[in-house]
Amino acid sequence: MRCDFLDVDLDTYVGRVSGLEDMPVRADLAAYDCRNNRLAQLGLEQGNFTEAVTVARQRYGRERIGVFLGTSTSGILDTELAYRQRDPETGALPKSFNYEGSHSCYSVADYVQRVLDLAGPALVVSTACSSSAKVFGTAARMIQAGLCDAAIVGGVDSLCLTTLYGFNSLGLVSSRPCRPFDAERDGISIGEAASFVLLEKTSALMNSPLAAPDAVMLLGVGESSDAYHMSSPHPEGEGARLAIQAALQSAGLTSDDIDYINLHGTGTKANDAAEDKAVFNTFGSDTPCSSTKGATGHLLGAAGVTEAIICALSIQHGFMPGGLNTGHIDPTLKSAYLLKNKQQTLNFVLSNSLGFGGSNCSLVFGRMLERAGR
Repeated sequence: MRCDFLDVDLDTYVGRVSGLEDMPVRADLAAYDCRNNRLAQLGLEQGNFTEAVTVARQRYGRERIGVFLGTSTSGILDTELAYRQRDPETGALPKSFNYEGSHSCYSVADYVQRVLDLAGPALVVSTACSSSAKVFGTAARMIQAGLCDAAIVGGVDSLCLTTLYGFNSLGLVSSRPCRPFDAERDGISIGEAASFVLLEKTSALMNSPLAAPDAVMLLGVGESSDAYHMSSPHPEGEGARLAIQAALQSAGLTSDDIDYINLHGTGTKANDAAEDKAVFNTFGSDTPCSSTKGATGHLLGAAGVTEAIICALSIQHGFMPGGLNTGHIDPTLKSAYLLKNKQQTLNFVLSNSLGFGGSNCSLVFGRMLERAGR
């Protein structure tokens, strides 16, 4: 939709979740009320997620389930609005402003943990656009270390003035819905989302008679930090390539094993070109890939987990999504970018999340029964 968020005066499109203004958080947790936590609450209410967490809590105990979330700006919108209401003489913020329950990055994890009645380890990762991909690695390491048996992995990022005007000041905001890998691409479209995954230790799933036949496993996590530039990717995609290779090694797979790649694919000239080099230099020109940001917009700190869920659904349904809004692929890009949806059995899928400052993360997912047979 055309940007209609607050009084923002920008010629761009946004992915705004309607109705959040009228959805306060739970009354007993009113101290955490802000747009970001309202979005988190809405995300938790989708499907049967809370019921699945209840079953896991009964199985493992509330102290053995961690909460590991990603966000880039958390509830900063409350701070932005509070600054508009400063005392004209002293500059003091309004007394109603609660930093701990809103702007603090930890606010969203604290809120989610309380809503789900959990008491295990909890933390928030804020590494820009790779935030909610990196938390998969955090959760996996926590489980492997024996500090928890399961984890709520997720990401929440809501629209705010900082990201809208900030990306615009960098010349990265498109006046159209974003067009990843398109020859005429000119920037990103910012969206907002809350996405959550219940990650359980492999042994519990493999031995459980209740394990779904189409269950998807996290097989590999690869992280890199190339620190090439504060906001621009390494032009040769070196950081992305290192993350991809580390994820494949972690999963015990080769590039030939990957059936589909969910690209970071933001729709900016520099990001798409750099990622294309990383993907082509690793996989060649045969592995199908696409970006789903044409459909969702760039969800920033919630992008990694949302696209991980898309990867899981792709495996379960044998479905590779074509890149929405992309009309003509940039002829300088060499990867096998999909313009149309494609049905095909998928066993192993890779997802890229590439953040500001060169904070990169790649994830490998696979069909549980396929992995068990190896």
